[in-house]
Amino acid sequence: MRRVRCFNHAATISVLAFCLTALPGLIHAQEADEETRRLLEGIQHGEQVEIELPDPEEQLPLDDLRKFAEVFGRIKDAYVEEVDDRQLLESAIKGMLSDLDPHSTYLAPKDYEQLEESTSGEFGGLGIEVGMEDGFVKVISPIDDTPAQKAGVQAGDLIIKLGDQPVKGMSLEEAVKLMRGKPGTVLTLTIMREGESAPIEIDVERDIIKVTSIKSRIIENGYGYVRITQFQADTGSQFTKALEDLEKEHGSDLDGLIIDLRNNPGGILQAAVEAADALLDEGLIVYTEGRIQSSRLRFNAKPGDIMPNTPMVVLINGGSASASEILAGALQDHERAVVMGTQSFGKGSVQTVIPLDETHAIKMTTARYYTPDGRSIQAKGIKPDIEVKPAELTELDSQPFFTEADLSGHLEGQDEGQETVEEERQQTSPASKDFQLRSALNLLKGLSILNQRNKPEQESAD
Repeated sequence: MRRVRCFNHAATISVLAFCLTALPGLIHAQEADEETRRLLEGIQHGEQVEIELPDPEEQLPLDDLRKFAEVFGRIKDAYVEEVDDRQLLESAIKGMLSDLDPHSTYLAPKDYEQLEESTSGEFGGLGIEVGMEDGFVKVISPIDDTPAQKAGVQAGDLIIKLGDQPVKGMSLEEAVKLMRGKPGTVLTLTIMREGESAPIEIDVERDIIKVTSIKSRIIENGYGYVRITQFQADTGSQFTKALEDLEKEHGSDLDGLIIDLRNNPGGILQAAVEAADALLDEGLIVYTEGRIQSSRLRFNAKPGDIMPNTPMVVLINGGSASASEILAGALQDHERAVVMGTQSFGKGSVQTVIPLDETHAIKMTTARYYTPDGRSIQAKGIKPDIEVKPAELTELDSQPFFTEADLSGHLEGQDEGQETVEEERQQTSPASKDFQLRSALNLLKGLSILNQRNKPEQESAD
């Protein structure tokens, strides 16, 4: 008697039939398998073959398969409109993925194209990074310099209607399709916002969205500012160039650097790793853990920190997600930067695009992100070292103090009456209107003052 182990995900009662019909095909596919060929010859000559059945607990549940087949048949027979088999099966696939988590989805040809467009940095639409929450579309963040941001859409907004169509019951893909459209056309968003007692309506004019990943400038003498709006394929190299250009413009090492990741929805993992690598000399940047071997990755910094002596502040908020949380977490764990602002979004999962054929794919969550110290970002986010909430800055009106300059016949001071270029720059600085940015700048100034005071002691000790 010969023994053969046969695996089958169909009903247990059909295992024997499956084995007998599948073996010739198996022989054809694996001609070198002599043992299988001998088993087939034995069956053909009437030998007894013992079949070891697989563990029933490892098989697809038969009752649930029957239920699926019954629902499929009832929809085919009784739905108000005729539905073809292909459409029903595609809907079943979409449902399987969307029920796992908000980020797993089925990519039909048009969805596949849109995914490639969004990572390349140019696409049509409103300019909003969105997800699903309680059946509504939630704004993770509006993208800088896009129609949505200019119209006043904010991170955390819940979109309950797109035009005249309620969002409840839509899939995320259906909602995104409605938001995209011909440039110049207007879409009315009905939004629920924290602090508002009733829904508000915002008209947004669609446009071609061209995302500039990196923006940089000197905001005050010696202090640099780099804004990362989204992590695209070339963000890492652009970030490195921006840092080098700031030092070249200043003429020496910067006294401080602010990295603004607020409302950055994330993007490509490798771009975040490259940005962190530019500011770290060694050590782990991020690692991922999943069920399959290919989803277990570790990314380490290579030697070479572009700004080794420059103190840094990273700004984050509730719109900072995914790749931006990876960068903030890495710099925080390595004590390379002070993280300031409010708690980040908490998207700590990895999505892998798995092609099914030339035009279809699935985007599926395959792993979780962890910071160098082993902190999971998922649903927790990055907690800032210093919490600074957004606030409006207003100058208090007060009577000016009586000073020496008001005395008649006072001695003139050096350069009296001449406003320096630096004073003009401070008055027009973006930090003058942005409370969180001003707080970051003040912290860097304090650190710079302390560093300058400690330099003579260090030089004396040397």
